[in-house]
Amino acid sequence: MLATIRSIENGEAYEARFERVWGHSVASVWAMLTENEQLAKWFPEMSVADLRVGGAFKFDMGGGNAERMEIVALEPLTVLAYTWAEDRVRFELAETPEGCRLALVERIARITDHTPRDLAGWHVCLDVIAALLDGRTVESRKADWEKEYEAYKGLVERVRAGMSE
Repeated sequence: MLATIRSIENGEAYEARFERVWGHSVASVWAMLTENEQLAKWFPEMSVADLRVGGAFKFDMGGGNAERMEIVALEPLTVLAYTWAEDRVRFELAETPEGCRLALVERIARITDHTPRDLAGWHVCLDVIAALLDGRTVESRKADWEKEYEAYKGLVERVRAGMSE
């Protein structure tokens, strides 16, 4: 299921929201987001440098370059939020009868040509987390991303045209 995108802050920014319900405990989903051993399985460029508000995630850009993403909210097993360049990424977890509801909310300062790429990336990351939790493998992240990228290009074009999703 695609994310929803809406204008926020009187049209000054956007919010993309992904929601998933997984048949796994909140603790196991939280571990996927916050433990380096688990992060490496679905987002190998990311690692936790210091898990606390004011601490950071590290995004390895290759060639010895890394970007620091400051943790701006942390409530264990419930909320994790950090900077993503000029944007913000927020994970919200809640226990459900099925297991865990995850919401990934990205505050996007401005829509650019790169936005559909990022959204497709987050979509595939969530699919990979689900597969890992289920003990499945994803055949081709690249093929999955290419498919989702086309869908997100269309979604972003509609948002740009003022047809908020």
